[in-house]
Amino acid sequence: MKRSRKLEILQTISCFLCVVVAWLHLDTLGASEFIGGKLTGPLFEMVENGIVLFLLAILLMPFYRRTTTAMALTASLLCMPFYLYFLAPGPFRRVFRGEYSVPLVAPFVWSSWAFIGILSLAFAILVSVRCLAMTDSESGPEPNTGVTS
Repeated sequence: MKRSRKLEILQTISCFLCVVVAWLHLDTLGASEFIGGKLTGPLFEMVENGIVLFLLAILLMPFYRRTTTAMALTASLLCMPFYLYFLAPGPFRRVFRGEYSVPLVAPFVWSSWAFIGILSLAFAILVSVRCLAMTDSESGPEPNTGVTS
């Protein structure tokens, strides 16, 4: 039980870290034209929904561990395209065709906060998968007591 409690705390920390990293930069982008774009608008909404899922996962962690683990994984997948849009605009534009108001300068652009965002999401995914594997093994079959019938 002690090990699962440590994982639960680690998952709460990872979710909180993802919320903080996303929240710090969404405020500055929300006031710009980013929110009104045909492609960037849905990216912005996906991150907002991801933040809500992370917050719900934090609040419900002590009560519904498997559900909150799935919520954290879903939130991570919702937030990932947002950060990839800033780090890899070239490949992103090849996948999602359309009219872009800003010309492409380079296929890959260094953005510290986007890289930190991807690292925080990777950490949350890693911890969530570990928690999910741990809860699956905890709810496995009864151990063999050695008594045969």
